[in-house]
Amino acid sequence: MIAEQDVHSNSRIDFQGLGTRYLVRAGDTDGRFALLEHDLPPRTLGAPLHTHVHEDEYSFVTAGRLGVQLGDDVRVATVGELVVKPRGIPHAFWNAGDEHLRFVELISPGGFEQYFADLAPLLPPNRQEPDFAGLAAVQARYALSMDMESLGALIAEHGLRPA
Repeated sequence: MIAEQDVHSNSRIDFQGLGTRYLVRAGDTDGRFALLEHDLPPRTLGAPLHTHVHEDEYSFVTAGRLGVQLGDDVRVATVGELVVKPRGIPHAFWNAGDEHLRFVELISPGGFEQYFADLAPLLPPNRQEPDFAGLAAVQARYALSMDMESLGALIAEHGLRPA
């Protein structure tokens, strides 16, 4: 079966280095899950520490090296490895290598996949400067807590470029 595309957003979203391709949307699974493919250029931060209230994420690395901080634990997953990011646990992710990173991410339950499409118009290059009020509203809508204070430490500690 080939899933129909949601007419309200594109099948791929790119912003600040993070690429997101929609493989299976929540509407195709009665809301049980969504499946995305993310990619990041070398040494790029994908997201600072953040916490999901409702979703668990499962990231399967298909190319490159996925750096992840999950709570206080930091690890690097390579091709063929799965990283489980349970709801309620702060986590961050980045490309920990010098080659392009690609990973498939299952989000359960579904619905959060729309976050990326909602976020993209609020950030450069779609705007001159980020729409901070809009970003806060999107995060609240998805019950996502974002720790922007973690940006500097993550970038410095892991030799990254900001997203």
